[in-house]
Order: sequence, then C-alpha cells, then structure tokens
Amino acid sequence: MTQSTRETERKYEVPDTGGFPTLAALSREGKGADGKNKTKGKSKDKGKKRARAESPGLSLVDGGAHDLDAVYYDTDDLRLARSAATLRRRTGGPDAGWHLKLPLPGDDRDEIRAPLQDGVPERLRELALSRTRGARLQPVVRIRSRRSVRDLVDADGTVLAEVALDCVDADSLRPEGGHASWAELEVELAAGHGDPALLDRVESALGAEGFTRSGSASKLARALSDTAADAAGDSGAKSAPRTASGPRPGTAGAEFHAYFTEQVRALVDLDPAVRRGLPDSVHRMRVACRRLRSCLRSYRSLVDREVTDPVRADLRWLGGELGAERDQEVLAQRLREGVDRLPGELVLGPVSARLQAWDVTKAAEARERSLAALSSPRYVALLDTLDRIVADPPLRAGASKKAAKALPKALGKEFDRLADRVDRALRTPAGPERDAALHEARKKAKRLRYAAEAARPALGKPAKRLSKSVKSVQKALGDHHDGVVARDALRRHAVAAHAAGEPGFTWGLLYGREQAAAEAREESLPELWRAAARARPRKA
Repeated sequence: MTQSTRETERKYEVPDTGGFPTLAALSREGKGADGKNKTKGKSKDKGKKRARAESPGLSLVDGGAHDLDAVYYDTDDLRLARSAATLRRRTGGPDAGWHLKLPLPGDDRDEIRAPLQDGVPERLRELALSRTRGARLQPVVRIRSRRSVRDLVDADGTVLAEVALDCVDADSLRPEGGHASWAELEVELAAGHGDPALLDRVESALGAEGFTRSGSASKLARALSDTAADAAGDSGAKSAPRTASGPRPGTAGAEFHAYFTEQVRALVDLDPAVRRGLPDSVHRMRVACRRLRSCLRSYRSLVDREVTDPVRADLRWLGGELGAERDQEVLAQRLREGVDRLPGELVLGPVSARLQAWDVTKAAEARERSLAALSSPRYVALLDTLDRIVADPPLRAGASKKAAKALPKALGKEFDRLADRVDRALRTPAGPERDAALHEARKKAKRLRYAAEAARPALGKPAKRLSKSVKSVQKALGDHHDGVVARDALRRHAVAAHAAGEPGFTWGLLYGREQAAAEAREESLPELWRAAARARPRKA
C-alpha cells in the first residue's frame, strides 16, 4: 500500500557561522520601527503589501531532533538522478519507509511512500518505470542526517512551514565513490496550510542571515557530486540526455528538437500520474503522444523518415491504447450531464442506474488496457527510441535552414491539407459520410494546431494566431464527433433498455438533443473556417 503527498520545499547553503536561522525579519512583519502594529490603508498597493501589514509576525517553535538514515537506490547509470527523481529507504523520523520523489514544476515534488520492507516495493518500481526502463535498482548512496526542526507558526499557532537544519554525512556505495559531509537547511510548506508566496518571504529573511539557495536539487544529487560518483550533469536537470552539440540555434532543426524534447519529457513525467489514476493524466499523456506524432508528421522534411516513421506508428498505438480510457471518461460525462439537464418528469425508467453500471464495466476494461500498454515491452522500447532521437536527432539537410523560412512552409502545407478536408466535408451531404469526413478534418486540425505550437517560439504572433483560430475549428469538430459517438451509445442503450422492458423515451429524447446540437455545430463551421483561413501562414 502506498500514500502520496505533494511537497513544496527549498534547500539552502548554511553560512560558515553555522547554526539555526532566527528569521527575525519575519517576526517583525506587521510592526513598525517602534514595535507597534502598522495601520492599514497607507499603501497604494491593496494586495500583498496590505495583507502583510495587517498580519502579525511569524515565529519559530522547537520541533525536536531526529537521526535519519537513508539508502538511495538507482540504476547503474543513474537514470533516476538524471531525471531529478529519487528513491530511498529511510529509517528514523516520523515518516520512515520507502519514498519515491518525482519532480514537478517549480519547487513542488510528488512523494509516494510505502512501508519499510527489505526489497524495493513493486508499486514504486512500476511508478519509476518510465525513467528506469526496467533496469535493476541498486543502492548507490547512504546518507545519514542529524536533523533539528523548527516549525514556522503564525500568531494562532498554526504551522505554516517546517524549517530543518541537517548535518549530513554521505557515503557512496559505488566502487569509485568516497565520503562527504555538509550542512544544509530545508524549508518545506506545511500540508494544507502553506502559501507558496511564504517561501519567498522566508528566502528574503534567510538571505539577510547569510543563507543562499542550494545548487543541488536533492541530497542525492549533492552526494553523487561530492563523493566523486558519476554525477548526473547539473544535479537535477529534468531534461532527457542530450548531445553536447545539438542543432544550430535559430534553425528549423533547433525548433523541432526543442519541441520534441519538451514532449518526450512530458510523456515520461506523466507516466506515474497515469498509473496512479490522477485526474486528467490520461488525457494529457495522450495529448503528448499526439503532439509528438504531429511534430514528426508536419516536419517530416526535416528528419530521416526511416527512423521516425516507425516511431509515429508506435506513438499512434500508445495513443490508441490510452484513448480507450479517455474516450470512456468523456462519453460517460457527456451522457450523465445530458440526463442531469433534463427535468425530472422526462427521465423515465432506471436511466442513471443503467448509465452507472455501463460506465463501471467499460471504465474498468479501459483502465486495464491503459495499464497493460504502459507495462508492455513495446512501450519501454518506444521510450528508449524517443531518448535516442532527443540525444541524436536524425536531422536532414533541410533542418539547417533558418526557422523563419522553413517552418512557415511546413505550416502552409498542413493548412492546405486541412482546407482540402474541410471543403470536402462541407460538400458532402448530411449523414454518416459527412460525419466521417468531419472527423478526418478534425484530425488534420489537431495536427496543424500542434505544428503551429511547435513553431510559435520562432514565428511569434503569426503562429499564435494560427494556433488559436485552428483550435476553434478543432473544438467545433471535436464537439461534433463527440456527439456522433454519443448518439451511437444512446441508440445502444435504448436497444438494451427496450430488451429489458424499460421505457425508451428518455434515450430517444437525449438522442434528439444530440442530433440538434450536431446540426448547429455544422452550421457554425463555415464561419469558423473563414476566420481560420485568414490566419493562413504566409511564405517567408
């Protein structure tokens, strides 16, 4: 069994004077030079400045001391450390056990905990798979810390943050490693009480006492560096491995590489969230797959297709496996909302109960499909291939052209493909054939939108304008397609209800509403498309 928490913390170097900070500047907040409370209303800033002036100062309260003993695990080539993740088995302190820490933007990290046991818990091994790729996990560093804790509290005694001074001894467990000692200060926001802006205030107070931000993202990163182990580059960078000499800045290849690298990182980072079933994680990971596919397809003139075409096929497979779960989420929510909007007297029979039973079964099947894909050898091989492309992009000669010239040309081609699909769909008579044609146009709209996103750093406002206008078309086409899927599901529910002797009135009513909404979306499409056409990329 595992538990997860979100931690927000910063680390600091301890000055030569040593000792615990007083944070005197925080204790004086809200008071003037004479020690009296400031009056409100004298500042033109009615936001943060006034809030601080009206609040009493903060203080430190002794939180005790702990002896912590942690053994950190990683692969032989330090794949966790290279992605700013850590896995440790720690004894001592209030949270003894196994801890897997995964990086998030800013100062945040997800920490997943498991009870103490001899070997690495299988659940934590699974959550680390997108980084380890199944390589053997072994002890790499032992870190022992003498921790002194102070709680940062407000006037009511509410704990806002924990300030911990650690005296650290690190021993490498790798053949070439040695020993290192240092002192560091950690400031971690209290769960449920901390305000992220508080960290800035604490940092300012610490700066006045000689404390400076640490250059290491974690104790492990510093230990690997200071014990002369094979450290992970810049001690906590979140990027995938890269070659020393990448594409020349300002070229089309450089823009392609930057966007591709960003999406590979997103794919790796979202893997644990999908395994844990976190909200919106499947959707976001599926979008990362689509963005990678679109990047490889739209800018295929820049890369060696013998290398990238098989990758596109694997990304399409992964997106499809994840899509079953995401599509069920969207469809079930749409049908439930349709029922909820109906007056009670129009809901005849066990409509909600039938929807719930159907969703439980389908969602479980789709969930198994997603997890099976993430545990498959094909998925692990895909991640390895993506890393190789990031480290050594298979760029063709055209990638050396200036981005401002090459990217608009690629976007123009994608735009023309979308225009052809939209025109074809609008000429097709209403019915299943038009529905299919609109769905194909939707897929082309997504591709163009993601291609414009990739080009935005180089092309600026024109790419932003194109992405925004195409997104409107894509949304309308997406709503239309979701309606097509919903009508099919409603028809099947109506058939099943009829076979069970239940009223079919409500199912038919919902079907009719979806049909009317689809017709309205089709009527709005020409105007949306004319607006998008005005944003067509111009040749450089």
